[in-house]
Amino acid sequence: MRDAAENYHARMRRVLDYIERHLDGNLDLEVLSGVAAFSKFHFHRQFAAIFGLSVHRYVQLARMKRASHQLAYWETKSVTDIALDAGYDAPDAFARAFRQRIGQSPSSFRKSPDWEPWLAAFGPLENARSKLMQTIFSPADVTIREVAPTRVAIFEHRGDPETLDATIQRFIAWRKARGFSPFTNPTFNVWYSERRPANPADYSMDLCVGVDADQPIEAGPENAKPGEIPGGRCAVLRVTGDTHNLEPAALYLYRDWLPQSGEDMRDFPIYCQRFFLEGEGAGTAAELFLPLK
Repeated sequence: MRDAAENYHARMRRVLDYIERHLDGNLDLEVLSGVAAFSKFHFHRQFAAIFGLSVHRYVQLARMKRASHQLAYWETKSVTDIALDAGYDAPDAFARAFRQRIGQSPSSFRKSPDWEPWLAAFGPLENARSKLMQTIFSPADVTIREVAPTRVAIFEHRGDPETLDATIQRFIAWRKARGFSPFTNPTFNVWYSERRPANPADYSMDLCVGVDADQPIEAGPENAKPGEIPGGRCAVLRVTGDTHNLEPAALYLYRDWLPQSGEDMRDFPIYCQRFFLEGEGAGTAAELFLPLK
């Protein structure tokens, strides 16, 4: 019975992965039921029963989420092109739908994203992906690399993770003002505490952007501070699709991979690099780095 359930969930997980990779393609019921190898006459009810969203709603949210990323990070891409990529025939229809969901017009969001309503808007999408769909990792997914040191500008977040969005917003505004695009300057998260400490005030992480030696980092309370992510050996686990919660990947490295590897950890926290996959609008990915001796 357990093997049957795991097979069933694997087929549903395959559908979500297919949607993430083919947001510009045909994602109708017949195509997706074929990916899962389920009958198209039952698949829409199966999908809704597992994820709490209809197939159509899930695809709509996934495309809208990608559109929001394009607005925030692809400054050279027009709102019209973003609207078309999201499946809308006209920019005004896209603008109405975007404002209704996010609470900002596309142009306003592009200029100054408000991430708190954004997180609330796409909560159903993240909840759907987390239902019975935890990604299964294996030792083959982990590589050991010799990583070069990286000079970074650091925005520190200390305190309740519920206030992290405000720090993220300041970080993004600071980076944009200096032309540090995520496509030219890598973005990192460094975690000094667990994701949900017993005392929220103990939460501690850094938001970092890689900068070249000739790129200045201004000091000051509202600016980033200079720092470095040290080089050395790292166990690296790549996560694609849903990178909102990297806790399952971190748990796999600590709980499963590390005890079996015979490796010892270096005295630097676990961290990740976030980046865009190749090709405009292809989605995001993350690589989790566990520093090793």
